[in-house]
Amino acid sequence: MRQVVLDTETTGLEIEEGHRVLELGCVEMVDRKITRRHFHHYINPQREIDDGALEVHGITRDFLLDKPIFGDVCQQFVEFVKGAELIIHNATFDVRFLDAELKQVSGFGQISDYCTVVDSLELARQKHPGQKNSLDALCKRYDVDNSQRQLHGALLDAEILADVYLLLTGGQVSLTLSDNDGTGSLSTEIRRLPADRPRLKVVHATDDELVRHRQKLSDIDERSDQGCLWHRLERSGQSIVESAG
Repeated sequence: MRQVVLDTETTGLEIEEGHRVLELGCVEMVDRKITRRHFHHYINPQREIDDGALEVHGITRDFLLDKPIFGDVCQQFVEFVKGAELIIHNATFDVRFLDAELKQVSGFGQISDYCTVVDSLELARQKHPGQKNSLDALCKRYDVDNSQRQLHGALLDAEILADVYLLLTGGQVSLTLSDNDGTGSLSTEIRRLPADRPRLKVVHATDDELVRHRQKLSDIDERSDQGCLWHRLERSGQSIVESAG
């Protein structure tokens, strides 16, 4: 499975005001491992940059004057993302800008012609409803180092989002850089507990807790059209543990 984590920086917020993409950053993941492959370009937007956007990313008009325009890197970009699952935080914003840029280059259609898109912001909202789910907030929640993120940058943010996405979707709990296979890809570090560790204490339910447990199951049995799963398994002589296995 090939995925590409993407971020953009722009001259402003509104496409309708003629704002453009000025930086593209993409990080590749294959089978949920971050590879060394990435796509990164600063782009001459051929227009001025809003003060508000400049405060966010710090990329100046003078810095971009000798950079390629989007049309010059469009073919490379499309080839990099083609066939992949594109992961973007607040995807609606970036996709609108990418579609607007592709539209200005003859024959390139729109981003959905080349790949599918997953919005990591929507995934985070589903998993953490009612909480802050900005990239910075998720870094804090998942203990992802974003100390270098004084200003936004497309490639840096894509790299950070790749780490956050793996933790958000439960694929990895420890990220370590391993060169054992020569690829330098991120892999899971397995930590085994010592064999002579103390045995875990077993706490048994009290008689009162067992009575309340039975009452709760009876309530579920009465309210559910399909009855209580626990009761059905007991009647069939199968335990919940056996069922889960």
